[in-house]
Amino acid sequence: MVETIKVGCCGFPIKKEEYFQQFKIVELQSTFYQLPKKIETVKKWKSEAPKDFEFTLKAFQVITHEISSSTYKRLKEKFGNPKNYGSFKNTKEVFEAWEMTKKVAKALNAKIIVFQSPASFKPEKKNIENFKNFFQKIKKEKFIFVWEPRGEWEESLIESLCKELNLVHCVDPFKQKPAFGKINYFRLHGKNSYNLNYRYTKEDLFQLKKFCDKKINYVLFNNIFMLENGLEFKRIVKLKSD
Repeated sequence: MVETIKVGCCGFPIKKEEYFQQFKIVELQSTFYQLPKKIETVKKWKSEAPKDFEFTLKAFQVITHEISSSTYKRLKEKFGNPKNYGSFKNTKEVFEAWEMTKKVAKALNAKIIVFQSPASFKPEKKNIENFKNFFQKIKKEKFIFVWEPRGEWEESLIESLCKELNLVHCVDPFKQKPAFGKINYFRLHGKNSYNLNYRYTKEDLFQLKKFCDKKINYVLFNNIFMLENGLEFKRIVKLKSD
């Protein structure tokens, strides 16, 4: 029987071997900051996980974030011209970052890749043009592309872009409804604001269950209490961990 609600965390809050016993999915965060130098490292991650375990991953920041982002403090090696990084620019550096991301995804047998654009990526003409060109050039790949826009994007524009480019609109369901997508992909950052210290209450989690519809629902917790909230939500939706 296909599970319609898949619950996990953004990153491993506990040792991987312990996590694998509790959840069947994880969203890798480390791939956003720094991709592994050796693909053998990624294959090892895959081999350590149960056969039915699913990885999703966050796309490398060189695709989405410009060099001014504080997230680059964690990037050990730079390549090409940093001015060409981010904002889905149609540059050698961005497409090289995509090829690296794709290689990791394939090694993990991951079907979902999350592209998180920062608030600095605004709905301006040039940004939209680069965004469209980027996804049109990589659309032949057999992945589900998930887009989490930050900042002031009108829902109608998000819906239009997602429909045109076949993207899944990623949201925190406590803040807004997804504009488009063949699946639901929810990232929980703390209720009412980007508050990672927030602990979701039992009432919150029952409400979260109501946000899940007949589609396949990916529910990934990204708060300090992600482990506790994830396990409690699993109990609420009666998912099995074995």
